[in-house]
Amino acid sequence: MTRATPTLSSAPERTLRLLSCNILAGASVQRYSDYVTRSVNAVLPGRSKLANLDSLAELLHEFDVVGLQEADAGSLRSGFLNQTRYIAEASGMPYWSHQPNRPMARVAHSANGLLSRIEPSEVIDYPLPGRIKGRGALFVRFGDGTDALVVVIAHLSLGAAARMGQLAFIAELLAPYPHAVLMGDLNTEPTSLEMRHLFSRTALQPPTVATPTFPSWKPRRALDHILTSADIKLDRTWTLPRAFSDHLPLAAEIRLPLSLAQAAGAASTDEAAPRA
Repeated sequence: MTRATPTLSSAPERTLRLLSCNILAGASVQRYSDYVTRSVNAVLPGRSKLANLDSLAELLHEFDVVGLQEADAGSLRSGFLNQTRYIAEASGMPYWSHQPNRPMARVAHSANGLLSRIEPSEVIDYPLPGRIKGRGALFVRFGDGTDALVVVIAHLSLGAAARMGQLAFIAELLAPYPHAVLMGDLNTEPTSLEMRHLFSRTALQPPTVATPTFPSWKPRRALDHILTSADIKLDRTWTLPRAFSDHLPLAAEIRLPLSLAQAAGAASTDEAAPRA
């Protein structure tokens, strides 16, 4: 991996655009009945899944850091395609990484994924606690020491007790880092007990407005989140109008203090180097 030389801006802040997207391995779900009627197609590869991934890739030129959940790491249902890598190459994202979590006899292999225009200093895969194994958090650090910007991409469990333990684990990960972003499908509303515990133990701030993302065809529940620490200004969040799965993609525009942006190597992404 080669390192880009950042071009420093004279602006006091640096704006970044983030996107979190549960892609359901490329499957398209437009109503609850599709979970049943398309159950066979869900475990088989097909052109419609690639077309869905291509449509998502076309939109990513607007974003600097993208977190994927339920990307297939290379199994039967994706035609043994690493979907994170495919989207990165199709969208021209220079840096990517993935965290395979739950292999199911080569039929399905879910993963968290990172796509970035900024070169990470460190990427670590962490398995999350839970009675049923297979959930994970992708820890991404930009820059070094306490001046680093840390982004954690996670896909949490359906059960509240498991989520409580998983968010406690993530809180410990973030404890040494005052500049942090948590993004992903957290499978819970921002006012839930487990989320309130997270906010009490970290510098992450609760959203001022909940943005419904699920189900994608009639969003009612705010299950996907992009949370930032107090020193990172969250200007706005919005959903992309196109549904690529049963969740709508959640976007956010954040502002970093210039000193933090420089320390994290994010003062400019215009000269990002390709992944080696």
